[in-house]
Amino acid sequence: MIRRVLITGGAGFIGSHLARELVRSGYTVRVLDNFSAQVHGKSSRIPDQFENIEVIEGDVRTRAHLKHALRDVDAVYHLAASVGVGQSMYEVHSYVENNTLGTANLLQLLIENPVERLVVASSMSLYGEGLYKSADGRVHFETRRPLERLKKKEWEPLGAEGESLSALPTPESKRPDLASIYALSKYDQEMMCLLMGRTYRIPTVALRFFNVYGTGQSLSNPYTGVMAIFASRLLNGKTPSIFEDGKQMRDFVHVSDVVQACRLALEGPQAVDHAFNIGSGEQITIQEVALRMAEAMGKPHLVPEITGQYRVGDIRHCFADISLARTLLGYRPRVSMESGMRELIEWLAGQRAVDRTQEAREELAVKGLAV
Repeated sequence: MIRRVLITGGAGFIGSHLARELVRSGYTVRVLDNFSAQVHGKSSRIPDQFENIEVIEGDVRTRAHLKHALRDVDAVYHLAASVGVGQSMYEVHSYVENNTLGTANLLQLLIENPVERLVVASSMSLYGEGLYKSADGRVHFETRRPLERLKKKEWEPLGAEGESLSALPTPESKRPDLASIYALSKYDQEMMCLLMGRTYRIPTVALRFFNVYGTGQSLSNPYTGVMAIFASRLLNGKTPSIFEDGKQMRDFVHVSDVVQACRLALEGPQAVDHAFNIGSGEQITIQEVALRMAEAMGKPHLVPEITGQYRVGDIRHCFADISLARTLLGYRPRVSMESGMRELIEWLAGQRAVDRTQEAREELAVKGLAV
C-alpha cells in the first residue's frame, strides 16, 4: 500500500500544489528540490503551507542526493526538470543534464530500490505541431512550417500539396515530432521511465502536461508559463508581448486539474504503462488569453504587442484530446478558464514580479532564434 511519496522538483509550481494535496489526503510526503534561482528567485524559500512536508534541498544530477531522498518511499513523482522551449536551444548541456541525465540517475537507483509506482511529468511539446485535417477530411499527422514561409509571416501550416489545414484535438497516438531540445529531453524522460518500468516491473505512468496555469507559478521566470509571463508584464505596467500574430492556439489546464490527474495516476490500476494527455480539452488563442488577463487585472489599455516574430522551436496549434485519460484514468477537468483565471487574478493582486521578458527576447535574438 502506498503511503510514503517522494516528489522530485516538489517545491516548484506543480509539485508544491501536489505535495499539499497529498498531505491533506493522508500521505507522508518528502520533497527533493534544488531551489533553482531561475524558478524560485534569489531569495529561494520553502513554499507557503508546507507544514508536515519533509523538504530536502538537493539535485537529481547528484546521485547521493537522490539516494538519500529515496529511502523508505513507496512511490515517486518525477517532476524535476528544466523547462523552456527557447532557452533549451542555447542551453543544451544544461537541459540534457538536468532532464535526461537526472532521470537516468533516478532510474539507476530504482533498479536496486524499486517502488510501487513511478509517475513522470512529460510534456505536450513532444508532439511538435498538433493534429490537422484538410478540407477533404484527410488527417495530417506530420506537419511542419518551413522557415521561408515564417519569414514571410505565413504562420499557418499547409498540407504536403499546399492545401489549407484546420487544427484538431491531438491524441496520444500522434507520433512525436520533436522541435526543441526541451521537447527531446521530456520525451527522453517519458520513454526512459516507461521502458525501465516495464523491464524492472515498476508500475509507471507518464502524464503529458499541456499549458498549466494557476496560483504559485513563478512570475520572474521568462522562459515558461505564458500566463505567468503575461502577468509579470501587466503587474509592471507593460504590454504583453506575443510572437507571430497571436492566433496560435493552446490548451490551458488549471493546476488543480493537473493535481487531480497526478492522484489518479498514483492510485489507478488501469493507468500503468500508459502516457496520457493532461489538458482541459479546450483551445484558446494566445492573444485572447492576454486580452482577458489585461481586462481582468483592470488594465485593458495594455493591449498585447503582436511582434510578428517567430521563435525557433515554437509550433502553431496544439490542444489535447483527453479521451484516453477520461477512460482509463477517470480524469475530469473541473476548472473552467473563467474561474481559473479569476482565482489567478485574485492571487496576483498581492504579488510582485521581476519582468525579465525583454532580457529573454534579447538572448533569443543574439542566438538567431527569434526570426
